[in-house]
Parts: sequence; C-alpha cells; structure tokens
Amino acid sequence: MNFVKQAKSVSLGELPAKMDAVVAYAPGDFRFAQVDVPRAGPDEIIIKVEGCGICAGDIKSYDGAPSFWGDKDQPAYIKAPMIPGHEFVGIAVELGENVAAEGKYKLGERLISEQIVPCGHCRFCQRGEYWMCERHDVYGFQTNVNGAMAAYMRFPKESRTHKVPNDLPLEKAILVEPYACSAHAVNRGNVQFDDVVVLSGAGTLGLGMVGALRLRNPKKLIVLDGKEDRLELARKFGADMVLNPFKEDVDKIVKDLTDGYGCDVYIEATGHPSSVLQGLKMIRKLGRFVEFSVFSHDVTCDWSIISDRKELDVLGAHLSPYVYPFVIDAIADGRLPTEGVVTHTLPLKDYDEGFKMMKKGDKSLKIMLVP
Repeated sequence: MNFVKQAKSVSLGELPAKMDAVVAYAPGDFRFAQVDVPRAGPDEIIIKVEGCGICAGDIKSYDGAPSFWGDKDQPAYIKAPMIPGHEFVGIAVELGENVAAEGKYKLGERLISEQIVPCGHCRFCQRGEYWMCERHDVYGFQTNVNGAMAAYMRFPKESRTHKVPNDLPLEKAILVEPYACSAHAVNRGNVQFDDVVVLSGAGTLGLGMVGALRLRNPKKLIVLDGKEDRLELARKFGADMVLNPFKEDVDKIVKDLTDGYGCDVYIEATGHPSSVLQGLKMIRKLGRFVEFSVFSHDVTCDWSIISDRKELDVLGAHLSPYVYPFVIDAIADGRLPTEGVVTHTLPLKDYDEGFKMMKKGDKSLKIMLVP
C-alpha cells in the first residue's frame, strides 16, 4: 500500500473560468470567442500566455492549404475546432501535483514548449527522432494540443518544455520558436567554411537563418528577397551580399561569383514555387539543397536536375530538434540578432488584422498577438 501523500496542483491565485481565444473551425472560419480555461492534470503545466507570433503556416492554414486541411491525395492534418498558435512564451501559473513534486519547474517561471508534443512510443520517438513523431501532435493544429492564441495554454505531460529568462524582452523571447526552426534548417545544410551559401527568403525565419549561418561563417552568404527592408535587415544581421531577384539576374550574379559552378548550398525559405526552380538552376553539381518552406500549391520541376544532371542532396527541414537551449542562450546573449524583426504588436482580438498584415507582408515581419 502506498502511504506517500501526493501534493495537490498549485497555482498563482485563482484562474478564471473563461478566457478569450481564437478558435479555428474551417478554412477562413476563425472566430474570436470565450472558451474554458484549461486546468492542469497531475503531469501538466498551465501558462499565462504573454504573446503569440503569427506564422506563415497560420496564414496558409487560414487559407485552406491542402497540406493542413487535406485533399484527395492526403488526409487532413488539422483536427478542428482548435486554438491556433505555436510561437509563444508564457508564465507558469498552475503546476500539476506531479510536476510540483518533481520541482523542475516553478510557478512564476517563464516557459516555452517545443512545437511538437511527441507520443514517446512510436518508432521515431524511440530512436530519439521525436520531431518526426508518427502521431505528430503540434500545438495550434489539433484540438488536443490547443495553441497560444488564447489567454492560457496547457502543456501536456509529453511536452518538451524549456525555461526562458524572465528578463528577456518579450520581442526577443517570442522569436525562440521560429529561430529554433531556422537553426535546424541551417544544421541540415551542413555548411562548411569554404561554402558559398544562397538563402532565398528574408522573412522572420530567413533572418533567423542569417544569424545561424553567420555563426558557421561560410565563405560567402548571399540572401535573396523581393522586399528591400528585409534585405537591409539581412545585411545588418550578417549577409555578405543581398540581392533582389525581381530587379537583378541573381542566377548570373551567383554563377559569376563562383566561376560558373553555382552555389554550394541553397536554402529555400520563401514557400514560393519559383524559388525552388531558381535554386535548382543556381546550385552547383553535388550541391546541398535545403527545402524548409510550407507550400500552398504544388511545385512542378524537372526532377532529372536532381538526379541525372547534378546529383544533388535534397534535404528537408522540419521543426527544431535539439536546438532550443542553444537558441534561447544565443538570443539572450546577442549571438542571434533580433532587432527589428518584431514589427507589430496587436491585441488578440485584432487577430484578423494581424493575419491580413502578415499575408500582405508590406513593411511587416513578425506580428505578435498579446492576450
């Protein structure tokens, strides 16, 4: 018989019964509503959300991208109705009894959980490849792991949770998740000292990649984007050369810089099909092509470029395994630059305006919603 007395859940004061949240029901059907505040089970944590970034994936989800909602060739990934939002940070306000007894996390600490909540039992989880978990629950896309476009959020037992310094400005802390994805994409490229690297896309994730690539210090880092303000930030963050593909013959410029061979590594971070074709043309034989983006439409190309003509290594990059501690430290100590990335902060109720601004991308980068 077990005579050990378990501690009860502990919280920072009384939590309200209801909270504001954005709830997604279907493509184009996102609503601002009052929902129940989640409460902590024995092995769970409740955070009070400080802020939630809007991701390009949120916009594509809103627009009904088949990669999220499914089509004749793929099942639906989203389990609606759910609360979106996977770029977040918050303060621990309730700890389940087992979490409190363990003492690893404390009330009042600022916490973040990785996007995926792995099952821990599938082939991938058992191999340590948890970011490719077969169940693949990701915050903000399934109703059992609701996201952070709400006042409060629940971290399940299986969540991979990290501490974030309480004194780190919110505009920096909110970038941990996207910058972690950026760091993993750079790791996938296996960038070497003598490489010429072309990064296509200087949005939030691309700018995170600029910082991570600069730490690897390749021979030359070239960043492509169609928006001049983003190119200016890329230059400030460490790009050796910035080019606008709508104004310049970027393929010729890169080929001229590399004696006609092409770049060694090409990282695609725009989510636009033309960027894929551009990269396949620009990269050298035996080069490394890293595909990071999520696409709204199919990409069509001549795959013989990958095989018969260039024998490329084509590498996907998904989520951000094993990089959160590095990214949190590197943002805090300035190794990963962040100034100017968060351009707008809006109240949660104005999420629709934020989505429209994010989609347009005019003089805006990361837009943060605050409950």
